[in-house]
Amino acid sequence: MAIDKVTLEILKNHCRAAAESMAYTLHRTAHSTFVKETEDFTTGLTTPDGETFAAPVELGVTWFVGLNYKTVIEMIDVYEEGDICMTNDPYSGHVATHSPDMHCWKPVFHNGELICFVVGHIHNTDVGGAVPASISRTLSEVHQEGIRIPPAKVVKKGKINQELIDIMLANVRMPEQNWGDLKAQFASLNTGERRVHEMIQKFGVDVFKAGILDLLDYAEAQARTIVKNLPDGEYFFADYMDEDSEDGFPCRLALNLIIKNDTMMLDFTGSDPQIESSINIPTGGQERHALLMVGVIYVLYALDNKLFLNAGVCRMANSILPEGTVINPHFPAAVGLRTLSVQRLMGLVFGAFVQAAPDRLPACPASGGPIMNVNTIDNKSGRRVVASVGPIIGGAGGSPFGDGTEGSGANSSFLKNTPVEINEVEVPIKIHRYGLAPGSGGAGQHRGGTAIEMWFEALAPNTKITARNMDRTRFTSWGVQGGGAGSLSYFLLNPGTDKERDLGNLDFLTIGPGDVIHVASGGAGGWGDPLKRNLALVQQDVNRGFVSKKSAEQLYGVVFIDGFIDQNKTNLLRQVLLDKSSTDKSSTDKSFFDYGKSRTEFELVWTRENYDLLTQILAAAPVHWRFFIKHRLFSGIGNEVRTSNKEKINILFDEMLEEFPQLKESMNFN
Repeated sequence: MAIDKVTLEILKNHCRAAAESMAYTLHRTAHSTFVKETEDFTTGLTTPDGETFAAPVELGVTWFVGLNYKTVIEMIDVYEEGDICMTNDPYSGHVATHSPDMHCWKPVFHNGELICFVVGHIHNTDVGGAVPASISRTLSEVHQEGIRIPPAKVVKKGKINQELIDIMLANVRMPEQNWGDLKAQFASLNTGERRVHEMIQKFGVDVFKAGILDLLDYAEAQARTIVKNLPDGEYFFADYMDEDSEDGFPCRLALNLIIKNDTMMLDFTGSDPQIESSINIPTGGQERHALLMVGVIYVLYALDNKLFLNAGVCRMANSILPEGTVINPHFPAAVGLRTLSVQRLMGLVFGAFVQAAPDRLPACPASGGPIMNVNTIDNKSGRRVVASVGPIIGGAGGSPFGDGTEGSGANSSFLKNTPVEINEVEVPIKIHRYGLAPGSGGAGQHRGGTAIEMWFEALAPNTKITARNMDRTRFTSWGVQGGGAGSLSYFLLNPGTDKERDLGNLDFLTIGPGDVIHVASGGAGGWGDPLKRNLALVQQDVNRGFVSKKSAEQLYGVVFIDGFIDQNKTNLLRQVLLDKSSTDKSSTDKSFFDYGKSRTEFELVWTRENYDLLTQILAAAPVHWRFFIKHRLFSGIGNEVRTSNKEKINILFDEMLEEFPQLKESMNFN
């Protein structure tokens, strides 16, 4: 039936309000800090086929707006009133994307007819496995990442499936916390069910059934209009994680974005092979998988914030996802640290789109800082504590419209901080400092947002620290249109003492009482020429400690005398720097992007041409050989810069084929 626009708009607001109500219920009744403070959870409503037609915007994670529950819904044979289903298995339907994420869905019936599902997920602080918090770069198989529950009924016709609950709780480190969060999920789903019945009573079941499909079509039409206003073309971008394994080589993600009329194709050919660590992204080859679409949805919403957020937004997108790559791994590849790779994936999408809309989109957001988890014993009670002490993140990239948000912004803004007071009450640590890292935002006419840093001290022996997502200690966020790259992240043990240790991207360690951790995210990239930055803003940055006087002079051409800007000396210095820039060949040839020193040097060796050859070689090899081949070729090439390394790559690979005849026999050279 046809729904008039006014009714559809009212229904749209009611559906979003229902999802918000679910989110508030979950937020207020959850037990773990990671849910009730950090807000790593989602809620939503889907069609009977699993398409998300409404999601909250005020609470929770903004990653799963485009999530489609269809695959897991179909894995349950029969639905009855009062059922609740759940799964956290990344390879059963590819709805859960790593084992800590517990997804639940509940059917909503009206007069015996299945009308929709109410859905949602929480991130459990721990689901067992090899390390506390269940996630580490060092893990190589999903079996090491905690208990996995394929789609199953955890509540049957209103009665809890206690056997399933007992199995789950027997395999986790903090069972009472997991059980408390799961009950909060049940309450959230029940809230959603009530809200759906209220809407059916208000609008009528036929209007509701037709309206939820119209809401998906409405969002699709909005998204297509946004894309149609972008210039057609191909926009290539690549970015890197520091390591593809523990102490490994860089891991590359590549994207060729093809915009044509009101559609887009995301071709991820050129991304690295699936790797022997947990940063693989389990998409199952689904061309509109939620993890692939996060960056796309963020970009479209940035271009038009009237966009209604649901799965319809993604309908105009298609993807090419080569099998056996980091973007589409084969079972049983570890996937727990997919948060890190998805952050880089979002930056990849941003880097492609900013070429299509350079005057409407920002530079790279900060990233690389970890979500810190602590596993220790409370000295007073003797109770074991496993808790998140907060995300160490950074700000948004500078944009055509102003500076990036400080400390939290862009693709990390949904992760809320845990107040120091709560951390010190619930976890036996002492926090020495928690704030913004000076000098971390990339220079620009509009500066990149600053990063967060934290200093904390362990109070008990054998305190285990998990630093999930630690990265950007080598490759920085990127600036655009003359803006500078952001700062590197860092992770230090006992800084400023004779026991200081640079932990790099280490994500799991054990410390003792008195040991101090200092950790910081990288900063965001800047936008535009720093010499065009408003002087009052430079003064403000110096006053706030975001930029030092030395950096103000070197990067912005601003001279301070006795704490104030010297206008005459500043004018002279800025003119000198402008003249130098106009005569310096390296400056006049400067790229649209500022990638930072490490990436620039790396890509002198591994150019796009050389990486294309590597991609061809790896695509012809069996999946289980690819990671090995890549590492052998990287080791053989080293850091030598040539006009072209293609000849050397081919020679090294031919030698490998001779050394390993079993590889040669299994190669596909067609």
